Amino acid sequence: MTSPEIERIATAIVDAAYQVHSKLGAGLLESIYETCLEYELKKRELNVKRQLLLPVEYDGVRLDAGLRIDFVTSW
Repeated sequence: MTSPEIERIATAIVDAAYQVHSKLGAGLLESIYETCLEYELKKRELNVKRQLLLPVEYDGVRLDAGLRIDFVTSW
């Protein structure tokens, strides 16, 4: 069973993605869609961060391997 809060967030994300796709269509650079999606998510009062660096741990050492997360949200 999904909690009402998770359902609200999931609905907001799907709606935001639909709005971006409907308004922009296909064929643009990913960074444009990502910027617009961030805007739409924030309009829906979601706390999102974009392009966060995710270090890789290898042999007990944290390394900057250039791995980035597109979006992270917290509620």
